[in-house]
Formats: sequence, C-alpha cells, structure tokens
Amino acid sequence: MTPFMAMFIPAIVASMGGLLAVFWSPTHQMRSLIQHFAAGVVLAALAVEVLPEIGREHAPAWILIASFTFGGLMMYGMKLWSMRLELRESHSGEESFNYGLIAATFIDVAVDGFIIGAGFAAGGNTGVILALGLSVELLFLGLSLVSNTIKGWRVVIMTAALAGVVLTCTLLGNYLLSGASTSVISAILAFGVAALLYLVTDELLVEAHVIEEKPSSTLWLFAGFLVFWSIQLFSGE
Repeated sequence: MTPFMAMFIPAIVASMGGLLAVFWSPTHQMRSLIQHFAAGVVLAALAVEVLPEIGREHAPAWILIASFTFGGLMMYGMKLWSMRLELRESHSGEESFNYGLIAATFIDVAVDGFIIGAGFAAGGNTGVILALGLSVELLFLGLSLVSNTIKGWRVVIMTAALAGVVLTCTLLGNYLLSGASTSVISAILAFGVAALLYLVTDELLVEAHVIEEKPSSTLWLFAGFLVFWSIQLFSGE
C-alpha cells in the first residue's frame, strides 16, 4: 500500500461509521466499551509512534513545549466555545441540531487530518500508524452523532462530510509539510499530542463514564492499546 492510498483510510472508515449508525444502534453500555477501546488505541498511537517520532526528530525543547502548550490552550478554548453554544441551545427550549457538538466534531476531525498529514510528511510508518489509529475513532464517530434530530441517512450525510474534511486536511497537511524542517514537523506533532490527549481525556473517556461502568470496561481500554501496539510491532518486523 502506497502512502497516498493510506491517506484515504480514515475517510473511508468514517463513511463506514455513518452507514453502521443507520443499521446498528448500540446500547449505552456497548457504546461505553467502544469508547474505552478507541481511547486505548489513541493512547497507543501516542505512546508507540508519535512521541518516539518526535524524539527522533531532535527538535529544540522550547519549540515542542510551546507547540504542546498552544495545542492544549486551543482545545480548551474550543471546549469553552462548544459549551457556550450548547448552553444557548438548551435555553432556547426547542429541539434542534446540537451545533456546538457538530462544530467541535468538525474541528476535531480537521485537526486529526492535519496531524495524519504531518505524520506522512515525517516519513517512515508514522503516517500509516496514525491513519490506522484514528480510523478506529472515526469508525464509531457516526454512532456518537446519533440523536433525536440526527439519525438515519442524516448521519450518513454528516459522516460523509466529515470524511471529506479529514481527507482534505490530510492531503493538505502532507502537501504543506513535505520537505519542511524537522522542527516544523515536530512542532505540528507536539500540537497533535495535545489534541489527541484532549480527545482521550475530555471526550472519549468522559462520555464513556456518563453511565455506570462495568469492571470489564478497563479491559477494553487495555485491549485497544494492545491491538494497536501489536500492529505496530508486527509492522516493524
């Protein structure tokens, strides 16, 4: 598989998630287990590929610290913005699209796509590993969008739009960063670390803990980490 073909994986998987949401409506308990699994996969992507790649680039420490800090502040600002939109909609008293959630989702997916593009620009297996890891999250993204106002083929249309965003940002990130210095690529990846940590701690796991958990939920997180780590280990042989 060529790197160009691998760039299409997240978009294809995101579209499949929309189709899955039309025919399958998992229980809250099952959704929580899936979110734990996805969180484990993203954590593994950070631990076994992104952070080691940043270390191999040997960028100045201050650049990495500044980029990570900026990423964390940006994600925090996005959270406050989406919360304000959701609060405004709840005060309206009308059942409508959750614009705060939708806007935050599109921004998240755009950031994910650009990070994947940066991974491909860095060379090696980083781009492919990131594409595979974040595809697990995108597969079940359609399920998280299902609500009283967004269901059926509306979810398919929404996830198709998200697939277009992630593919566009992946191609754009790879194009802009191809030939860039190691410091620039490392800065983008450090920003991505902050964004992915936000995804795990403030989205996937927070939503997964909304309901009362079973003890086996933690095993799903470890399973997600192990599956992704195993893929990375075998791909390196």
